[in-house]
Amino acid sequence: MAESGVLSLEAIRLGRRATDKWDAVRQSGALLDELGAVEPGYADSMLDRERSVSTYIGEGVAIPHGTDASRALVRRTTLGVLQFPDGVDWDGQRVTICVAIAAKGDEHVSVLSALAQILMEPAQAERLRSSEDPGEVHALLATIGKGIEG
Repeated sequence: MAESGVLSLEAIRLGRRATDKWDAVRQSGALLDELGAVEPGYADSMLDRERSVSTYIGEGVAIPHGTDASRALVRRTTLGVLQFPDGVDWDGQRVTICVAIAAKGDEHVSVLSALAQILMEPAQAERLRSSEDPGEVHALLATIGKGIEG
């Protein structure tokens, strides 16, 4: 995936810490904002989404994203990856990776499908959780966003 795609090297943040899932969601929203992917208000909608339904998807991964109504605040489909090696309690589950998603229209469906394919391979999921190299994480997630302009 080219740097102009939905996941850039600068969007991968490894070795982070979060006090709880709410802190992790706030950090996810702040990253999407820093990347210029979203308008003000999107990060708050990510908290609203988490209040209504957990974004934990298994294999130590959560996918914080905004509400359906907040899609109007997305400038371009973008992913951010935050790794929390010490783990974050996510309603009784241990999350070590947050894949923050800002998606226009229905592009989130393609993003989720590609992420699910990666996580179905336990060795890839483990590398994602434990990597200390943003380039390796980028390579692992390279299939996400194929066919999406970003």
